[in-house]
This record gives sequence, structure tokens and C-alpha cells, in this order.
Amino acid sequence: MNIKSQKDFFSGLMFMGVGVAFAWGATTYSVGSGARMGPGYFPLLLGVLLAVLGAFITFNALVVERVGGDKIGKWAFQPLVYIIAANLLFGVCLGGLPSVGIPAMGMLFGIYVLTFVSSMAEKGMQMKATFILATVLAVISYVAFVLVLKLQFQVWPAFITG
Repeated sequence: MNIKSQKDFFSGLMFMGVGVAFAWGATTYSVGSGARMGPGYFPLLLGVLLAVLGAFITFNALVVERVGGDKIGKWAFQPLVYIIAANLLFGVCLGGLPSVGIPAMGMLFGIYVLTFVSSMAEKGMQMKATFILATVLAVISYVAFVLVLKLQFQVWPAFITG
């Protein structure tokens, strides 16, 4: 069979792989029933739906003709590194690294670090727009997680709060 869209074909395979992994992992938990859902019910359902979506996308990539064949381009390693590093740095800012001596810097500082490092993945980063975005994200996160949901996050750096 001829692949008509490489992007869709490999995306569908990835969705199917992740969906099957989630569904398989969910079987180790109690699934329960529709009326009394167990902890494995939602991951199992999500995994099955993701696998079905992946199968549909893969089938579509084999049947529907695309202009130019939708070839897969080169890997963008630099943006990939920035996005992964931003998430890791957010985790370090949120919880610190006590074994190395890095204190927790809090949620607000972590959001600024996350936003600035991840925005470096884009060519032509604009500092003013990134600062505004980081501020909006910090305010929304503070309101949603701390004020509304009352989650116990460290909001400020450890050297400020003591």
C-alpha cells in the first residue's frame, strides 16, 4: 500500500502507540464500571480513544491523496531542546534540587523561566511580548491554582518566604 501523507501516517502510528500504552497501563488498576468508575477507567477510555483516533488518521493517510505527499521535514532539534529544557527548569524552580543545594524558587518565578526559555525556541523572540505573556500566565496560574483551587504551591522563592 502506498503512503499518501507521511506526516499523517507517522502521527497516526504515534497516537496508536501512546493510546495502546495508556490502555495497557490502565489495566493494572481497578477499572470498575460506568456507574462506579475505578482509577483505571479514565486512562483506559482515553487510551482506547487515542488508539482509535490514531487508526483513523493512519487509514486516512493511506487513502486520501495529498498535494506534494506531505513529506516529513527535518527534525527541529534546537526548538526541541529549548522546550524540554524549559519544562525541566520549571520543575527545578518549583521544587528545587536539595541534593545539589538549589532552593525552590516558587511557582511565579518558575512560570517566568518556563515562558522565557520556551520562547527562545522561536526565531525572532520579542522580549516585551514574552514578558507580557509570562505575566498573564503567572497571574492566571496564581488565581486558578492558589486562590480558586487552594492548592499548596510554593508561590514565592524560599529565601523570601523563609
